[in-house]
Amino acid sequence: MTVPSASIRSVLRGWPPSRWAAAAGGAVGTILVVGLPTVLIPNSVFARAVPVTWWAWPTLIVTAVLAGLVGATYVRRGSTSAEAPSASHGSKAGMAGGLLSYFAVGCPVCNKIALLALGYSGALRWFAPAQPFLALLGIGLLAYALHRRLRGDMACVSR
Repeated sequence: MTVPSASIRSVLRGWPPSRWAAAAGGAVGTILVVGLPTVLIPNSVFARAVPVTWWAWPTLIVTAVLAGLVGATYVRRGSTSAEAPSASHGSKAGMAGGLLSYFAVGCPVCNKIALLALGYSGALRWFAPAQPFLALLGIGLLAYALHRRLRGDMACVSR
């Protein structure tokens, strides 16, 4: 079942301020949680062995916006308490999308999993070229999760 974009826009327009505040907070939180350890945001706690790619910041921004919107769908209308997550409405896809985006913007040789599995040169040769595809897949999963959550939201509103 496809959802017309006009319906999605109308659901978003009907969101209370608490949901928009949650979306903004989730987006800022995502930027901090992903940007600090991957050293997209320079800091003295973490280091990066490979320079940041040109597409890392756009990926992080799109990921943050989508993650914030997905997170906001868990806020009840007119209240700040969270609803019970439903796996059937994309929560697993959202988590996977966020994790893939994290791996996509991170340093390929700072990623312990890639380093252990492939070694230093393998991480540069095999994992680094795969990172843009991880970014696209992560963003796609987040968009899918948002679509599923909004579709569920529309079903609840139309009752």
